[in-house]
Amino acid sequence: MVAFGEQRRCHQFEHGVLGTRHVDGAGERSAAANDDARRLDFHLSQYARAVARGGERRILLLLALASIPFAYVNTLFTQTVSFAADDFGRSDADIGFGAAVVRWGVLIVPPVALLADRVGRRTVLVAAAWAAPVLAALGALAPSYEWLVASQAVARPLALVMNVMILVILTEEMSSESRARSLGFVAIASSVGAGAAVTALPLADLAASAWRLLYVFSLAWLPVAYVLQRNVPETARFVRVQAIVGTVATARVSRSRFATQVIAAFLTSVFVGTASVYLVNYLRDVRNYDALGVSLFTIGTALPAGAGLIIGGRLADRRGRRLMGAFSLAAGTLLVAASYATSGAAMWAAEMVGGICLGIAYPALGVYRGEMFPTAYRGGGAATVTASNLIGGSVGLILAGQLLDAGWSYARVMGTLALAPLIVSVLVVTSFPETAHRELEEISPDDDGA
Repeated sequence: MVAFGEQRRCHQFEHGVLGTRHVDGAGERSAAANDDARRLDFHLSQYARAVARGGERRILLLLALASIPFAYVNTLFTQTVSFAADDFGRSDADIGFGAAVVRWGVLIVPPVALLADRVGRRTVLVAAAWAAPVLAALGALAPSYEWLVASQAVARPLALVMNVMILVILTEEMSSESRARSLGFVAIASSVGAGAAVTALPLADLAASAWRLLYVFSLAWLPVAYVLQRNVPETARFVRVQAIVGTVATARVSRSRFATQVIAAFLTSVFVGTASVYLVNYLRDVRNYDALGVSLFTIGTALPAGAGLIIGGRLADRRGRRLMGAFSLAAGTLLVAASYATSGAAMWAAEMVGGICLGIAYPALGVYRGEMFPTAYRGGGAATVTASNLIGGSVGLILAGQLLDAGWSYARVMGTLALAPLIVSVLVVTSFPETAHRELEEISPDDDGA
């Protein structure tokens, strides 16, 4: 059907050829005005979408920047604990116990993150961005293993607060068609921080206490806090919720969704968290890798996981999160467990492909942590799930340390712990809703318009 405006222009052309004069009737003038208004609305909507996309990109880049110091501080203790334990003359059980204590520090994350549901996401993110690197740097002054563990039991949780705020802001500011993809992008950016810690690891071989240098380097991330303080805005959803009287009182959290998220996070980390911490020790004690070898193995097998994050984010937004996340989690778990039972090229291949599979699973399943809660409780809800994840890792670490000291092989320990995320894969298929292409208000109907 030809628009009225086009018909009118053709009619005017005919009058021009014939030398006659056309006079619009009242109906024609009204229809022409409506046609012009529709074109104006179309161009304005296109402009609004372009502006929104530009705003999303800017926020996404800032969140990606924030993820770098988070990842460095979050990775720091995991990479250095084996060297610090040797320096202080501690056993494998001490490594597992110390790593577990650092992870149990996550209990301070929910109370801090709850502040974000009261004072704003931006305020909490900026405060944590300043505090986490400074407290991490205190590890360089550790006179004992206990001091090191205590300092990182505070620094790492504050880094995790940063991560929770990144997730919450991303969930609230990105569109329904790009949340998983954006999470994958931020995860790739965070690999810069984790990679910096891994790349600096060979310095630990310079002397018995050279691992302390990596803690000093934490201070290099303070300029990021300054950039965030100057540029990160508060989320529009939080501002809107705060303006609605009684939103916090009426918004409700689904108990079943909360329970499944907590259980899934706990069980996943029982294996994934333990495998990541003990990888350095396994490579050094069983495969006789030095610090450079550990660094090369970690970087060489982790870099391809970035492709998994890209693939997983795109597929999760286009095809859905649930089935893809469950399958890739199961496949990645089995392959990573297999890397502890093999050597040489097979070990490298299993770890690499397993990392890619887990990379695919991360944006698909990680985005649920923000999507499953109403805006009024999103900060506290996401933080509680994160805390459950770290507690699960602590349980796995303590159990693995005790079993290794009892004479179990790494292959047997990791094979046993791998059962936990396999259970999660079944839970995802049977209990998780599909959230792709859905707005947050639709996913959390008790949000009361928030």
